[in-house]
Amino acid sequence: MNGMSFTRRSVLKGLGASVAFPLIANRAFAQESDLGAYQSAKIDWRQAEGENITVAVIPAGYFENLIALAPQFQALTGVNVRFEKVPPAQIRQKAVLDLTAGTGTYATHAADPMYYPLYQANGWVDDLTPYLDDPALTDKAWFKPEDIVPAWLSANSIDGKVYGIPYDGEVTLQVLRKDLLEAKGLKPAEDLDAFLANASELHAPNDRVWGTALRGVAGAGQNVYIYSSLFRSFGGDWLPGGKLTVNGPQAEAALAWYVDTMKTYTPAAAQNWNWPDIADAFSQGTLASYVDAHSSASVINNPEKSQVIGKIAYARWPKGPSGKRVSSIWNWGFPINAKLSDAQKKATWLFIQWAASAETQIRTSYRFEGATKRSGVNRLSLWSDQDYVETVSKFGDNFVEATLTALKDDTDVDWRPRVPQWPAVGDAVATAVASALAGQATPKAALDAAQQRVEGFLK
Repeated sequence: MNGMSFTRRSVLKGLGASVAFPLIANRAFAQESDLGAYQSAKIDWRQAEGENITVAVIPAGYFENLIALAPQFQALTGVNVRFEKVPPAQIRQKAVLDLTAGTGTYATHAADPMYYPLYQANGWVDDLTPYLDDPALTDKAWFKPEDIVPAWLSANSIDGKVYGIPYDGEVTLQVLRKDLLEAKGLKPAEDLDAFLANASELHAPNDRVWGTALRGVAGAGQNVYIYSSLFRSFGGDWLPGGKLTVNGPQAEAALAWYVDTMKTYTPAAAQNWNWPDIADAFSQGTLASYVDAHSSASVINNPEKSQVIGKIAYARWPKGPSGKRVSSIWNWGFPINAKLSDAQKKATWLFIQWAASAETQIRTSYRFEGATKRSGVNRLSLWSDQDYVETVSKFGDNFVEATLTALKDDTDVDWRPRVPQWPAVGDAVATAVASALAGQATPKAALDAAQQRVEGFLK
């Protein structure tokens, strides 16, 4: 479906050619007349009628839900939207190539929040604050930007200016086998020491149950995703005195904890695992716990694969030695390509406002007729919506409470260093973490080498 154009005509033509899409499309068309919730906004939704935009997203359920509703957006606005699905490992590079070339191929794309400093420094994307403040483009009373998860919006902002509107995101939680904890009389860990104590109690590799697992595979969004939370919870500061620093005592202590945990309580293969591998292992009953994105709950509750449904509980990230719990601020947000024409920019903003609105968040989550029910909604208000809460509560004990508390209290906008050089910095840190996890270097040596690389980037 890469490059598929979602006009009414193309969808109807594709009904005979597609296997998976027609049923979803029929549901979407059945709702096309149900536009009243959007038309109550005091803006002209058809002010960019006839424009064509291309949106790059990753192939994931939460975007599939949005794509399925795209005919509603066209019926509302008269804007033709084409989606291109690009794997996560490639979408950043393709977006940067497009922005660098100034071709305007992608009107918007699913953007990594760590890339906004790079985009802003080069003038590649628009400041969205004027779009939010223009009553001809945005009805703030209807859109309610203040309801969007503040940490995610902050992560997509620089110097008080918004460069991307969050569509879907996550926080990091403990995911636990409550039956195993209860059998040992254990409680969810409040700090990292207790987390290891629990892992030790539950670690039984002879019975094919390991105490825990964390992401091991190298990548700025993989092992660094976990390491960054550890670094900050150990009291680390990425920019002490204004200088980007990735080594030092707190960094070494955080990485040593990571290495010791992975050596002692995880399967040997975990060194090369990403989050889907961890979620799959947990769903097969071979892990007693893990720490990762709350959105993995849908994977471990898949009735076709999971053997642990009904045995799952959740808790907040444990506190580090600094006393802080530091969760991720991850979100997929939508910016506006600065090279678009004014008419295309209006069309793109209407798409972003539609996708990020509370109504679309509802229609792509608990009211979505397909199998995937999103848990990464961008609206705090949905976590008090009875229908939404009822839907996601089925993921396991304390899911709603732990997620909402983490969203409000545990997120850290400086979880990772928000600098224009992030792509290179993230790679250097990922290499250092992978080297230490593999036993190829001590934490200190690995981080010192990373610091040398970083200083080279900054010259």
